[in-house]
This record gives sequence, structure tokens and C-alpha cells, in this order.
Amino acid sequence: MADRIPDPPRALPPGRVRARLRAGTGVQRAMLLTGAALTGLVLLTALAAPLLAPYGYAQLQDGAELFGAYQPPGGDHPLGSTVTGYDVLSRTIWGARTAIEIITIALLLAAVPGTVLGLVSGYLGGRLDRPLVGVADALYAFPPLLLAIVMSLAMSGGRSSLAGGLGATACAVAVAFVPQYFRVVRSEAIRVKTEPYVEAAQVIGTSTRRIMVRHVLRNSVRTLPLLLTLNASDALLTLAGLGFLGMGIEPNSAAEWGYDLGRSVADVTAGIWWTALPAGLAIMLTVLGTTLLGEGLTDLADPRLRQRGPATVREEGAGHA
Repeated sequence: MADRIPDPPRALPPGRVRARLRAGTGVQRAMLLTGAALTGLVLLTALAAPLLAPYGYAQLQDGAELFGAYQPPGGDHPLGSTVTGYDVLSRTIWGARTAIEIITIALLLAAVPGTVLGLVSGYLGGRLDRPLVGVADALYAFPPLLLAIVMSLAMSGGRSSLAGGLGATACAVAVAFVPQYFRVVRSEAIRVKTEPYVEAAQVIGTSTRRIMVRHVLRNSVRTLPLLLTLNASDALLTLAGLGFLGMGIEPNSAAEWGYDLGRSVADVTAGIWWTALPAGLAIMLTVLGTTLLGEGLTDLADPRLRQRGPATVREEGAGHA
């Protein structure tokens, strides 16, 4: 009887995912659920910003009456107003939309080319591999925030519009983090291409493109969820750093947490806490949520990081039955 060609690993069905989640420890489940809840809250806030925010992000008056500066929390301004008269609650809610936009653009610009180049370099190797590795190592040396500052000045002359601020930050984060995706996918592609199912596909004459996409790529991106979530945090922190330094998005172009936090530093020393606290908490909770979500997804996908529990034992027993 001819030997059967080994099959590549398959994605887990939803039932198996739930079983693995139940088999994890309480800490692992808590990390994943907490991260998913915080991340989902930010996403929902960004999508529903026009419905949730009482005012526009650049609105300074309601009818003919100005909001006024440093209005304490209460009444028409549940979180008070800033030194320039913006409603703090509205700025915080609209800032979630800006954060999601920059994270989405930056991750797309970083993950897509990094994954493609890593796959080509790792699987094909040869003369193409060495220059790609050299370029990736060179790009990896640039600090993201410093690169974002330079690109922001070059693209907008120090006065960033919405498109300029988002573009400068997204491009800076993408250039800085493309090498990370390249390295991860390249190392996985080098490992996967020696697996029996890849060698069997080569023997039966499967095209190189089909092998790279169907077998190598599918099994080389399992560690990317953690990297995506960590880079999402880095993208947000880079945007906040630009805004804090006054080189990000102008307040009349979009609401941005880093800008609001930077303008409220002097307020804290004067006892005016409500202008800084919401923006700072929003940044902290968003970064915490994406980080916990990535850690939880990694624990769920890697059996070596999960504790063996009753669900795992039942699952294995059913497999031997």
C-alpha cells in the first residue's frame, strides 16, 4: 500500500477552540476575555462616536453660547472642558476613532509587505534572501517615534492635518515594524518548508506559488496575532507621542488623546485634573486591552503554553477512542 502524503495542519474548528479555552488556566482565560472586552469597547466607541459624543470634537459652543475654559465636570459637560473650551468627554470619545484609524492603517502597511517579503525570502532563499535581511536589519535600527517626528515635519511642515498626521504616523510605524513581520514569517517559512507535507507537495509537482500560499504561508503566520497586537499598541503610543510633542494632528482636524494629554500637563500642577485623566486612561486601557488580547490568543494557539486540564484530557481520550 502506498504511503499516504501527510496533510498540513488544519485550523481548529470553533468547538475545538472553545474546548481549548475551557482547558486553559483561569489567568489565561481572564487575560483573553479582559483584552477582548477592552479592545471591543474601544472599537464600539470608535464606531458609535457620532452617537455617543454629546458634541463634535472641535465644537466650542452650543448655539450662541461658548462652552468656556476649565468648566468643572457636571451639567452639560460630564467630564468638564479644556483650556481652549473643548468638551473633554467628546474629545475622548472621538479620539477612539482616530486611534482605530491609525492602528488599522499602520498594521496594514506593516504586516502585508513584511509577510510577503518574509515568505519569499524564507522559502526561496538564495541571492534574494541576503539583501532582504540586510535591508530589514537596517530599517530595524530606526526608532519609531524619531522616524515619525522626521516624517511628520517632512510631510506637513510641522502643522499636521488629519491626513498628514495619520499618514506620517502610519508610514513611520510601518517602516519601523515591517522588519518584525519579515523576521517572524521568514524564520517560520524556513522551518515549515522542511516539513513532510511540503516536501511531498514538491515531489508530486505542485507549483511553487501554490506551495508557498497553501502550505507555507498558512503555517507561518500563527505567531502574528501577538505581534499585531503589540504593534497596535506601539502605533497608538507613537501617535500619542507625536501629539504630546505638538507634532501630531491639530485639534480642529481630529481628536487625539496624545495632543489633549500634552496640553493638560500644566493643568495638573494647578489642580485641574479632569483635562488629563480621561485621555491618559483611554491610552492606558487601549494599550492594555490589545496587549492582553495578544497574549491570550498566543496562549490559546500554542498548546505548550496551556495547562493540561479536564477538557484537554477528555479531548485526547475521545481522539484515542
